[in-house]
Amino acid sequence: MSPRSASVNEELRRRSRERLLQATVDLVGERGYEATTLGAIADRAGSARGLISYYFPGKRQLLQSAVHRLMHLSLEAGLSREPYPDGPEAGRELLARAIDAILGLAQERPTLMRTHMAGILTAEGFIQCPEQQRLAQLLRDTVIRYGSADPDTDYPLLRALLMGAVVAVLLPGAPMPVSRLRGELFQRYGLDWRLGTPPEGELPPETDVALRAGPPPAVVERSSAAGTAAGQR
Repeated sequence: MSPRSASVNEELRRRSRERLLQATVDLVGERGYEATTLGAIADRAGSARGLISYYFPGKRQLLQSAVHRLMHLSLEAGLSREPYPDGPEAGRELLARAIDAILGLAQERPTLMRTHMAGILTAEGFIQCPEQQRLAQLLRDTVIRYGSADPDTDYPLLRALLMGAVVAVLLPGAPMPVSRLRGELFQRYGLDWRLGTPPEGELPPETDVALRAGPPPAVVERSSAAGTAAGQR
């Protein structure tokens, strides 16, 4: 039997890693972080226990990568679903879909997302793994499609706002309604409540949710400034 090619080995490693990531989100969602062992994750993934140490420094890093992969896949599915938006309003629809995708995960996977957010605030902090980088690129591209002239500033701001909204949804004993948080985010970015995936049967909360056209003033001002500067060159 001839040895496997480098490309075949690489594909096998990719699949093995993804099985471990999927097993992690499934088990932590079912049992919680503390009750989920690395051995149980390996068993669920059908992998050897040693492979986890090969791919990840520890359990916390494994969980962050697993959740970032889940967020990336959920966001990608939301952004690419049919009918795919086009025309001048496409960027606004994509941003609305992105907001709904992240808030939807907080609703659908509360144990998992609460554990993830708590882990980010530990001393080990935020891990820029490949899964996180793919998620970041999708959000950054969405901000650009929305009309940002300064995505290096606007993407981290959107990320911070989404993280804050997820924490507010999951706060034990004092959670905020998703519809209210959605309304606040849509108002900030000047998005019509009907864009994205609005909650079925719900009207916009009383936050003066904008049904106005065009990006918010900050984006317009930056875009105008960029255009003026370009014209002066």
